[in-house]
Order: sequence, then structure tokens, then C-alpha cells
Amino acid sequence: MVAVTGAIRGWGRGYLRRHQVASLETVGDQFVLGVRAIQYLVGDIARGRFAFGEFVRQAAFMVKTSYVPTIAVALPISATLSIQFGLIAGQVGANSLAGAASGLAVIRQAAPVVTAILLAAAVGSAICADLGSRTIREEIDAMAVMGVSVIHRLVVPRVAAGVVVAIGLTGLSAFVGFVAGYLFNVYVQGGTPGSFVATFSSFATIGDMYLAVVKAVVFGLIVTVVACQKGLSTKGGPSGVADSVNAAVVASIVLLMVVNVGFTEMYTLLFPRAAL
Repeated sequence: MVAVTGAIRGWGRGYLRRHQVASLETVGDQFVLGVRAIQYLVGDIARGRFAFGEFVRQAAFMVKTSYVPTIAVALPISATLSIQFGLIAGQVGANSLAGAASGLAVIRQAAPVVTAILLAAAVGSAICADLGSRTIREEIDAMAVMGVSVIHRLVVPRVAAGVVVAIGLTGLSAFVGFVAGYLFNVYVQGGTPGSFVATFSSFATIGDMYLAVVKAVVFGLIVTVVACQKGLSTKGGPSGVADSVNAAVVASIVLLMVVNVGFTEMYTLLFPRAAL
């Protein structure tokens, strides 16, 4: 009985160590890596030592990997929002407000969230796999032995590229989503073009676009930092790379959703929407 109790206690301590405590350590490592990457990025730009060539290569790879999936996902999501808001507006006799509702939903929520999820799935997984493969081949250790900063050489260009690409893809997603919602509302649901544009311009403000851009910057930073941290901490050979990629995608999406809720609530409290 004593042996069984001891085994259960040992298993409980191990579980806490492997999961809860390990999760806190991982979040701490990601936070430290993100802060250092931002510090090095600002310092490299100020001193003119920023790895611009690597930044361009990473940005081109990210755009090539994610722009088609972003458009493909933005179209059906915008159409779905247009359908739902059109039905709700019709039930309460406010068909003219469908444009404002669907357009604002695309800019405030759909565009940055779609971009972030696609970045996590397509770009984050690729970054994690690349750095994880280098880690298990001991290339990262070799760079450290030679005195080459891994953060300067590998992390900073990817973080900068991720932020820039996230801003561009968010703008692309917002444009595609707005056009898709407009076409669907006008040609499928029988709405009027003037009413759609007028109600959207009445409710939308430049602050909504600022919110989307800020979200894009933070989301791009989260995706790249999480992917880099998971890749650089890969262990266990080739199977460890697969585990790191899976963990990076899941952790990125969870963090993105939590941060998105926080941003939305803060914006609603700080900048309440005035009635027409």
C-alpha cells in the first residue's frame, strides 16, 4: 500500500513537472526570446547591421507560402459572415445595416485572425521545422561554438519578416473579405450597393484599421517567436522535429485566440462605439 501511494505521488509530481511547470518554463523562454529579438532588431537597424538579405528571403518565402491560402480562407469566411448578418438584419428589419456589420466584422476580427492562423499553420510550421532540423543536426551548437549569435543570425530576420508579412496579408485579407461580402450581399442576397457602402462608411473609422494593423504586428510576432523557440528547443531526433512543429502550431493558435480576445475587449472599453 505504501509503495502504491509512493508511486502515485511520484507520478503526480512528474505530471506537474512535465506539463504545468514545463508550460510555464516554455512561456518564459518564449517571452525572453521575443524581448531579445526585439532588442537586437532595434539595435541592428540603428547600427546598420540588420541582415536585410536574409529578411528579404524569409519574407518572400512567407508570402509565397501563405498568400494563396489566406485568400482561399478569407473568401468563404466573408461570405459566411455576410449570410449570417444578412439573415439577422432581415429578421429585425434592418437590411440596410448588413454592410456595416459584415464589413466591420471582416476588418476587426476576420482579417487579422485569418492571417494569424494561416501564418501559424503555414509559416510557423516551416520555421519550426527548419530550425528544429538544424538543432538536431547540431548546427545551432556549432554556431554558438563559433561565437555566432543564433538570435542575430536566425531569429531576428524571421521575426521582422513575420511582422511585415502579417501586416501585408491582413490588408489583403481585409480587402478580399470586404469585396467578397459586398458581392455576396448585392448579387446573392439582393442588397443595394449604395446602402452597403453607406452603412459601412457610417460605422467604420480609421481606428478599426489601426486595430487590425496592431493585431497583425502582435500576431506576426507571436507566431514567429513561438516557432523559433520551439525549433531551437527541439530534442529527440527526427520525431522530435514533428513534435515541435505540432506544439508550435497549437501553442501559436491558442495564444493568438487569447490575445485577440484581450485586444477586442480593450478596444471596446477604451474606444466605445458611438451610435448613429
